[in-house]
Amino acid sequence: MEQTQVKFYQTGTFTVGNRLLSAEQRSVQANVQRSNSLNSGHRACQGCGEALGARYAIDAAMAATKGQLIAANATGCLEVFSTPYPETSWQMPWIHSLFGNAAAVATGIAAAMKAKGRSDVRVVAQGGDGGTTDIGFGCLSGMFERNDDVLYICYDNEAYMNTGVQRSSATPPAARTATTMAIGEHPGNDFGQGKNVPQIAMAHEIPYVATATVADLRDLEYKVTKAMSIHGARYIHIFVPCPLGWGAASHDTIKLARLAVESGVFPVFEAERGEVTGVAKIRRQVPVEDYLQPQKRFAHLFGKHPDVATLARLQARADRNIRRFGLLETNELR
Repeated sequence: MEQTQVKFYQTGTFTVGNRLLSAEQRSVQANVQRSNSLNSGHRACQGCGEALGARYAIDAAMAATKGQLIAANATGCLEVFSTPYPETSWQMPWIHSLFGNAAAVATGIAAAMKAKGRSDVRVVAQGGDGGTTDIGFGCLSGMFERNDDVLYICYDNEAYMNTGVQRSSATPPAARTATTMAIGEHPGNDFGQGKNVPQIAMAHEIPYVATATVADLRDLEYKVTKAMSIHGARYIHIFVPCPLGWGAASHDTIKLARLAVESGVFPVFEAERGEVTGVAKIRRQVPVEDYLQPQKRFAHLFGKHPDVATLARLQARADRNIRRFGLLETNELR
């Protein structure tokens, strides 16, 4: 039977699964040859941003290394929902040790591959914000300081979601968690605490640091691919909304990630050797309220008597991010 060529009439778009684009322009996720490193069967919640981020990032890393990749995984949501013993959703060499030592384990794997003369095998370490900014912070800093040949990926959902939504050092100010309740004179998480790990990584002057979100697949894949082309310590911080922990609708995961960027709450940039080399510009800044209101963890800021003072402080933090990284096209705040 003679085949009929399919004609597409939409041009200049990314529609129809990227089929309008040449093969080299298509995203990894649009390619039927993608590795599906994190495959179906895992037990993540509906709308889980971390499951999306891990699949996108590791598939991109697998494509960049032609499948020659080993992953070390910290304890946390990603480890728990993807590997309930004796099952696994990972289709790649994958190692889990402890909550706080993923960076150290990955360093050991990289050293072993070097000793074996396997320069083609690359190593990724990954964990959530708890295992990265808190429990694993010392091992991570050591990896940076030694410039070990590892890409560390942090999937930041801004709390310890796996153990009941407790505060981490990545939890934003005013957010309600199980350990920062919406009670008292200043409800929610305190201002003036926490760690900005992308900037801490930059202070180590490692070869590559970047931030990304699950709302921009192409940017995320580009940064992972670039990181895998570099040797030495690299760090990518991916913003991954958590519907369960944030009290948000499962269908709003991508929307919230996009609003975090467009409001200035989460600046998207890349840096090399401590210097910012590129930023994702914001075409139109949206108020932080647009990002906060869909999340129940910030519900105490709204209602009949909105907490105007706290909202103003959160807006000021977003405005500072925009000034610091030059995120607005016009360099003018909203």
